[in-house]
Amino acid sequence: MSLMTWTKEQFGTNVSAHDEEHREIFRLVNALGDAVGTGDRTTIGKQLDALIDYVAKHFAAEEANFAKYDYPAATTHKAEHDKLVATCLDLQNKFHAGEAEITGETAAFVVGWLNNHIPSIDKLYGPYLNAKGVV
Repeated sequence: MSLMTWTKEQFGTNVSAHDEEHREIFRLVNALGDAVGTGDRTTIGKQLDALIDYVAKHFAAEEANFAKYDYPAATTHKAEHDKLVATCLDLQNKFHAGEAEITGETAAFVVGWLNNHIPSIDKLYGPYLNAKGVV
């Protein structure tokens, strides 16, 4: 079941590396949703770990571009990343300790965050980075 579908119109930043990373995040979110549907904790755990690991790498890549090109909204943008990472790491730790489950509501939270963050926050860096020669 597809929870998210990447479209250039809705999610494109015009920074090809980050757009590719966003597509992979969508694929991983969909895989997590599929895993939740199976109810198999091992599969869910693997998909959760893969998603969180990839998102951390993606955030690091965005933030490296922000630093390299002196993006003026870098601090605010990074704060948004940090909040999500803290929430996800807490959930990941609780899941692996058997203190929490990953549910459809968890997937809906991630989908909602991405549906808000990419169009309203990430799209802002596209024109700035494009002007610096990043495409």
